[in-house]
Amino acid sequence: MRPSDFDRIVERACARIPARFRKRLKNIAIVVEPEPTREQLARMAQPGSTLLGLYEGRPLIHRSVFESFSMPDRILIFQGPHERAARSLEHLEKLVEDTVWHEVAHYFGLDERRVRAAEERRRGGIGSPLDRRRR
Repeated sequence: MRPSDFDRIVERACARIPARFRKRLKNIAIVVEPEPTREQLARMAQPGSTLLGLYEGRPLIHRSVFESFSMPDRILIFQGPHERAARSLEHLEKLVEDTVWHEVAHYFGLDERRVRAAEERRRGGIGSPLDRRRR
């Protein structure tokens, strides 16, 4: 898939974030990268797992109104791992949407355990293959 086509999938996923959350996303860049770097994989992923996305920054709940300007936080969405994991275009769109939600939850301060619990509630159950994949 061309990078521009994948970018549009990410844009659609971002547009589906409810307005009450989207309007609170401040000073954050959502960036598409082809693949995670070795350093990102070594830092974040379990051996043999897939890294679909990554939040880099200081979560909203740990910020102060007294802080001066800072560089934007980043949500990285990795195209290659998504394409390899997807069974169809529809599945790819769903994977990207889930990854965007996952990383946005980290921006709002949820740790991995709480993000997983929120994902399970959002999906309405358990047993999804994404429950076993670290992003």
